[in-house]
This record gives sequence, structure tokens and C-alpha cells, in this order.
Amino acid sequence: MTAGWQLGLLYCAAVWGATFYLIKDALHGVHPVVLVGYRFGLCAILLGPVHALRVRGAPLASGPLKDGAVLAALLSLLYVTQTAGLAWTTASNSGFITGLFVVFVPALLYIARRQAPAPSEGLAVALAVAGLWLLTGGPRGINRGDAVTLASALAYAAHLLYTDRCVRAGRDLVALAFHQFWMTGAACLLMAGAMKCPLGVADGKTAGVIAFLVLVPTLSAFFIQMAAQRCVEPMLVSLTFSTEPVFAALFAWTLGGEPFKALSAAGGALIVLAMAVSGLSSKAQVAACRGARLAAEADA
Repeated sequence: MTAGWQLGLLYCAAVWGATFYLIKDALHGVHPVVLVGYRFGLCAILLGPVHALRVRGAPLASGPLKDGAVLAALLSLLYVTQTAGLAWTTASNSGFITGLFVVFVPALLYIARRQAPAPSEGLAVALAVAGLWLLTGGPRGINRGDAVTLASALAYAAHLLYTDRCVRAGRDLVALAFHQFWMTGAACLLMAGAMKCPLGVADGKTAGVIAFLVLVPTLSAFFIQMAAQRCVEPMLVSLTFSTEPVFAALFAWTLGGEPFKALSAAGGALIVLAMAVSGLSSKAQVAACRGARLAAEADA
């Protein structure tokens, strides 16, 4: 079962990886905060009828609203800083810095749960970070975009862990998605209005990118992420998501027309190795739990 959900998480990483070069191009035709507002606002509009049918006649529950508000705050920070940062830094730097969420996840897990990573998980994180560095070339001199994007990595990790908490508490996935989407869209559009940002979209190509962002990396991928996190541990989720820059590089080399770089390919191989190490650790933990349960049943 976990292997199947990991394939779903790989799909998420792939479609999110495709967004880097698309968004960087789209910023010529729409303001970054407006783009995020449209992306999540349109998702909420599409999801609204489904949510309304599911809750018809039921009293308004405060739990999904509260959780949606927390997730929306993290989502807004994540995507506004990442999207705005792309206006000042390169797509490769943005991919590397966003990928640093893989370091923040074990740090936040330790703060929240006093859960230290296993040695194999620590090795996997080290391999993933080294792979991300080779893949993107690392940040060559910190600029404003790099500093802004660093906030997105922290928000990414916090959003992943809070999502884990919500889905394991049994929150309805449609309600959880709907509330965080409409709140994120509303917050960003209100922010755009307060900043007097132009709300227009320059051309059909930019509108097409927004439509793709709404339907594929947001509407479909977020549902798969939330469903997968019901049974996949946060560390394994984060390490699977660390393949996002690998896919970003593949899309850049093919559809983006960027030259192939052997050093970047070596970085991608390290990230795949990190996933393999983490996967073996996860399987060992599951086997140990199953063995302990069987032993307890035999003693009983």
C-alpha cells in the first residue's frame, strides 16, 4: 500500500517540478501575488459544488475551518514567497532553496514531537541535500530572491507536517482542501488589492499556465498528497518530494530547452539513492512493528 502511495507522491513531485519554468515565464504576464490568488481561488470555485453536496444539511464544523485557516496561512507564505522569489533569482536556485524543506522536516519533527531521525533517515537527508546541491549548482551568492524563497522552504515543511496531523485526525479531505484553497485565494487577492497590484492577465499563454496550475499541480496533486499522508510517514513524504527538482531539471532539459548538465544528473541520482535508503528504513520499521505485534499475539 505504501509503495502505491509513494507513486502518487512521485506524481505530485513531477507536476510540481514542471511548474518552475512555467511560472517564471508566466510572471511576464501576471503579478506573482495575483497569480497565486487566481490559482487557489479558481481551485476553490471548482471544488465548491462538491464540498456543498457533501455537507448539505450538516451544521458548519469549526475543525475543518480552523485547520483550513492554518494550512491557508502556510500555503500563502509558501507560494507567495516562492513565486515572488522567482522574479529575482534563477529557477535552479529557487528549486534548490525550496528543496531545503527536506532539512526543515526532521528539525520541526524534533521540535514538535521530540522525534529524532533514525540514522538511516539522517543519511537519506544528507544524500538528498547533496543531490539537490549538485542538481542545481547550489546558490551562487545570496540575493533578494534567494532570501525570500528560503521562507517558502520553511513553510513547505510546516504545511507538510500540519497536513499530516489533520489527515491522521480523520479530517474530511474535500473540506480540508476547499477551506485552505478559498482562504489562500482570498488572502492573496486581498493582499494584491492592498498593494494595488494589477489584476489583469497579459495574454492567452499566461492564462493557459494558470489553468494548468489550477487543474494539475493544485487540484489533483494536493488531494493525492493528503490521501497519501494518511499512511505514509512525514520523513518518507519529504524525501519523496525532494525529487521535485529532479523533475524540474528534466522538464527544463526537454520542454524548457536548457542544456543537459552531467553534474545535475549526478545530483538527481543521489536523490534517487536517498529515496532508496529512506524506503528501506521505512520497510524495516514496518517489519519491526509487525514482528512485535505478532510476538504480542503469540504471548497472549
